Amino acid sequence: MTGDQKKQKTQRSRSGQVRKRADKADHFINTQEHPGLAARLCAARLLGAVIEKYTSLDGLTDNNHGHPQYLALEERDRSLVRAMLGTALRNRGTIETTLARYFERPLPENAVALRQLLHISAAQILYLDVPDHAAVDLAVTAANLDPRNRKFAGLVNAVLRRMSRSKERILANPAPLAKNIPEWLYQRFVQAYGEEATQEILALQALEAPIDLTVKSDPQGWAEKLGGIVMPNGSVRLASLSSSLTQLEGFDDGEWWVQDAAASLPAKLLGDVKGKNIADLCAAPGGKTAQIAANGANVTAFDISPNRIKRLKANFARLKLDVTAKQADLMKYTPDEPFDAVLLDAPCSSTGTIRRHPDVAWTKTPQDIEKLAKLQADLLVRSVFFVKPGGIIVFSNCSLDPKEGEEMARAALKNPQLEAYPITPEECEGFAEFITEEGFLRTTPAAYPNDNAQIAGLDGFFAARFRKRA
Repeated sequence: MTGDQKKQKTQRSRSGQVRKRADKADHFINTQEHPGLAARLCAARLLGAVIEKYTSLDGLTDNNHGHPQYLALEERDRSLVRAMLGTALRNRGTIETTLARYFERPLPENAVALRQLLHISAAQILYLDVPDHAAVDLAVTAANLDPRNRKFAGLVNAVLRRMSRSKERILANPAPLAKNIPEWLYQRFVQAYGEEATQEILALQALEAPIDLTVKSDPQGWAEKLGGIVMPNGSVRLASLSSSLTQLEGFDDGEWWVQDAAASLPAKLLGDVKGKNIADLCAAPGGKTAQIAANGANVTAFDISPNRIKRLKANFARLKLDVTAKQADLMKYTPDEPFDAVLLDAPCSSTGTIRRHPDVAWTKTPQDIEKLAKLQADLLVRSVFFVKPGGIIVFSNCSLDPKEGEEMARAALKNPQLEAYPITPEECEGFAEFITEEGFLRTTPAAYPNDNAQIAGLDGFFAARFRKRA
């Protein structure tokens, strides 16, 4: 058994033990007697799933297939759970440093449930608009109701009350930004972008991300209707929401869809697609597919997952776009006729989306990057079979790691069937500074600065363009 296999076996064993202990503890908890307690317990449980079991937060908080404890909550409490989790993960360094300062001795290694409860409570006290006394009282109640944590209830009360009294000082002297992500990831950022740029990236990642919409037409009109701004690429950016996305004007009519401004750039690199046959090889969640279809192409959207194909079809129905969705394993499937162009937005580590998905920093490992880079390389080689001679292949992903970006693109050019088709600044009007000397597209979370940090920044994205030799 290899070292990685032993590590994975240990993690699975530990995860199983944590899950069994947590399930047993739930038997003793009556949340009906304590309004607000269910949301706090759920947030602590899901934080543990992210940190201890490397589970995606998107899956845990999916409104149809999420964690049962989350699905049992009303929508208002679900929103609170998401806010607590996002805040706790984005500010993990300051929270962990502050808690450690208040412990006379380190917590026992197996006190994982207690640690997650403290992190969720600290996030409320330090960063969220929740009365301190409510955060403290509910945390103590949760500790007393859980047999694993009952003996620590006094500690929970003392630590959180001290934190409440020292809130201003703590926020004025936060932990270094580097502490908000794992050390290995911080070192990779520094190696790729340098210390100064890494600090800028981390500063933006510590803030909740704005919401970008791609609109079918009239960006300025939709910006005025929805209270947003128009970005250089035509995206409409909203700093915040006063209601859920599904209640906004234009949602039911399919006039727009959620898509980070940086994520909208790769599809534009296909050029004029009107009337052309285009394949989107890893289509879910479908934002880029929608762009291509809205520009008049005949699009076939591929995905290996039947569930994601079902969601794609539902999204395209709302958007009133005619797209062929096909479930297929790209490594085994060969089209009857080659396409004019292909977009390969490949599965990746998603480290460019940590601001939007803060769990990514804690659910990915260096080994994941190696495995995903290998998969991307295989898919890129395979994509050549989907496009006709002279056709275009656009490769992209939302990773900040050069191994999944620049290094991947350079290696691809060793394929005798591919030649470089450099991206030009003119093709990215307003975002020309993101085109590298090699003709690649590279954005980072610190790109697109603004005096208002809440509407600054982009997802980290990479794209390269190739042409299949005739």
